[in-house]
Amino acid sequence: MAPNRSRPSPALRGAACALACTLLVACAVLPEPDGEQVRNQALSTVAIPPNWSAQALQSQVDQGWLASFEDPRLTELVHQALQSNPDLLIAAARVEQANAQVDIARSQLMPAVGLIGRAGSKPIADLVPLLSGIMLRVSWELDLWGRLRYARNAAIAASDAENADYRYAQQSLAASVARAWFVATEARQQQQLAEQMADHGLRLVALAEQRERTGIGSNTETLTARASTASYLDASEQAKLAHLSAVRALELLLGRYPGATLQTADTLPAVPPPVPAGIPADMLNRRPDLFAAERRVAAAFDRVGEARAAMLPTLSLSAGYGRLSNEVIETREDLEQTTSSVAATGVMPLYTGGALTGQVRLRSAEQKQAVADYTRRALLALAEVEDSLSAERVLTERERVLADSLAANRQATLQVRDSWRIGKSDMRAVHAQEMATLAAQSALLGVQREHLSRRLDLHLALGGDFGPPPALATE
Repeated sequence: MAPNRSRPSPALRGAACALACTLLVACAVLPEPDGEQVRNQALSTVAIPPNWSAQALQSQVDQGWLASFEDPRLTELVHQALQSNPDLLIAAARVEQANAQVDIARSQLMPAVGLIGRAGSKPIADLVPLLSGIMLRVSWELDLWGRLRYARNAAIAASDAENADYRYAQQSLAASVARAWFVATEARQQQQLAEQMADHGLRLVALAEQRERTGIGSNTETLTARASTASYLDASEQAKLAHLSAVRALELLLGRYPGATLQTADTLPAVPPPVPAGIPADMLNRRPDLFAAERRVAAAFDRVGEARAAMLPTLSLSAGYGRLSNEVIETREDLEQTTSSVAATGVMPLYTGGALTGQVRLRSAEQKQAVADYTRRALLALAEVEDSLSAERVLTERERVLADSLAANRQATLQVRDSWRIGKSDMRAVHAQEMATLAAQSALLGVQREHLSRRLDLHLALGGDFGPPPALATE
């Protein structure tokens, strides 16, 4: 008599039983430490002041600092780098890998379903291999003690860390492009100043030779002028090379061929007004690299839980349902053509040679390392802000002093030229004063570029974002 196929199969009943077991015996997973707990543990011995040691505005940190330089060309270059920089593309690939690891870890919590098919033939004496058919098979490891959930949570925390690292890489790249742009612009201006100084040096050599020919001057005077001019010509060549190297460095950041063909700006932008720095505690919450370090501590915590749960028993369920056929079954009515199975497998680790306890010690040590790494990064971040704020004050004063020096040199140049016009001095004094003015201008230019670079360092240290993403900026 044919079997009644309307009843639920044993495989389906087994799967329902497995689900019920999972809901009944699943063990709770301990929550990860949050950001505040990580900071309290990592910085327990560090007395963080309520305000920065260096004088700074305590209002909210500005976002969109790239626009404060009012340089559309720089903004365009930053967005190009965000699309083509190889290092950022590597960071983006790491994010994709971390997200894939999350999918893999989550899949371990779900049942695995597959089809098993068989077809073949053998001599009549061996009936089993003659069976042909297809079977649906379901297998599922019950996460009794949270091992798989700890692994999933660790993968999610690691993915969060990679995403935060990517955001920080974007901010770092924007600052690096801006810094390279300023360096290349300064190098171009320094090259122009060096060429002007070399030109004045050549004119002084010509005057010395003329004086020597007329008997007014001496050969020593001529040789001294030539020696000085040679140093100016050498400085001009060095400035030319520095400009080419700076442009190539910028092109590499943009993902371009380093042919030193990029046209730089004619002048440096003015340093924007002082920026608010907020308070130290807010900076620790704002910087993406510190958030990444927090999430790595959380991931290490989950891996410790995973290692401990691996020391406990595991239970796996499997079920199958299928239909088989061969000539023997087809000729006999008392042989069913459908088959099903349900199985449970439990494993209790008894002796592994210390592998499981070693994993717990390893993961615990990794957690300590992650906490110490956060401490190191937090202290470095605090130091970066303090250094940048101190540099702001010093560079502002230096810029003022050198601007006064340049103004005095320019005034002296005008007076020396007036003296030359009325015959009180010769042209040598004019060229010498012009060169002093160019030297003062070069010194001021170097400090202005350094001030811009340190402002970039401050923005990056504070964790303020450089601006909207490229897609929004171009709309």
